[in-house]
Amino acid sequence: MDIRRIAGIVYTAATAIVVAFQIALVLGAPWGAYAMGGAYPGQFPPEMRVAALIQAGILLGFAGIVLARADIALRTWEHVSRWMIWVVVAFAALSLALNLITPSAGERMLWAPVALVLLVCSLLVATGQKP
Repeated sequence: MDIRRIAGIVYTAATAIVVAFQIALVLGAPWGAYAMGGAYPGQFPPEMRVAALIQAGILLGFAGIVLARADIALRTWEHVSRWMIWVVVAFAALSLALNLITPSAGERMLWAPVALVLLVCSLLVATGQKP
């Protein structure tokens, strides 16, 4: 298995964890201190639950792009994944930056390492050569 496929699998697994966290917030988990800079400790208010649901959807789309670009799944997305992978990389870089500067120490400790993994994996998929 080549590095692109391994990175694609790791990216998707890490994204699944983030999506599960977002869905838990949508369903009322009291983990708001670990998201959005800790601005909503406890349960998210309704409008933030909608935002968490939207973010989960975006992340699932990004995972699809990574899977397509890594030749793991969604091969019909191959053409669009050529340029969309760079959107994924940019989002991962922005996510890492925001998780490093968040005022929430818990969010920094929990999500900055995950954001770093997502950035490295998306870069490996974006820059890797197809076999």
